Amino acid sequence: MRRRAFIKLLGGATAAWPVATHAQQPAVPVVGFLNHGLPDERVRGLRQGLGEVGYIEGRNVAIEFRWANNEISRLPELVSDLIHRRVAVIVAALSTPAALAAKAATTILPIVFGVGGDPVAEGLVASFNQPGGNITGIAMRNWELGGKRVGLLREVSPGVAPFAVLLNPDVPAVAEPFIKDVQDAASAIGRRIEVFYARSNREIDLAFASIVARQAGGVIIGPDVLLNNRSIQLVILASRHALPAIYPWRETVKIGGLMSYGSDFTDAFRLVGNYAGRILKGEKAGDLAVQQPTKFELVINLQTARTLGIEIPATLLASADEVIE
Repeated sequence: MRRRAFIKLLGGATAAWPVATHAQQPAVPVVGFLNHGLPDERVRGLRQGLGEVGYIEGRNVAIEFRWANNEISRLPELVSDLIHRRVAVIVAALSTPAALAAKAATTILPIVFGVGGDPVAEGLVASFNQPGGNITGIAMRNWELGGKRVGLLREVSPGVAPFAVLLNPDVPAVAEPFIKDVQDAASAIGRRIEVFYARSNREIDLAFASIVARQAGGVIIGPDVLLNNRSIQLVILASRHALPAIYPWRETVKIGGLMSYGSDFTDAFRLVGNYAGRILKGEKAGDLAVQQPTKFELVINLQTARTLGIEIPATLLASADEVIE
């Protein structure tokens, strides 16, 4: 789904949604959580972030979770339900479609997002330092990390074979800048990039069959909730076809993926939770600068490398934040 069509869908539903008022707020504030994927254990970071500013779930704050189970079209309905339940703040993390849905739904309720794309380019905020309006959040900078992943994959897969990139076509806000970053980096080292899209288990299977048929030298898995929800399938396919792959999430490496490079997603949830708690205490969302991670982690699974017959360069191992034996 293209961004323009997605926003049009949201805008058509907005007029029917009620505006929550502070007079209707329950005694215990409620945080409304919205995400376009499946339930994710890393959301524990949200509770940690709320706890840092004194809010403990079940004691002095409640959390209403709404997961769209990778059905982006359900987001307008889910955010409408949260507004009806008189939540005090909407947390749309880590999901660009959820952030767009929340912004389209209300200009009153404060919103804290976590997105992989550029929130300014997406029209979520006016600027990083002064978001303005009723919204702020965390920008994961995933659109800037494609080039780095190309370089890391080249370390374990030298040669001239093209690299494949697997992405979810329904989140162009992340996919399009990510592709550009990957292509620029690959062009600089003389490697070709072939892009594949998938939005279901079957499409992922078909994409890998095509990647193998094209004799790709490795796979770069795009940063998307849908693909993260299918980490086990991705690891199995990469192993079955003896393809070196790099992922955005360290959790995938812990279950057998070759390597990952990216920010800590649990910590990103923590940062979002911290902002939500500060807003509950009275700070205005639009006055809180959009945060960006400053530390990115390289995780390598040596056991998987041995299984694939890959020799990990000593310099790469030395630079890794974690090596799984």
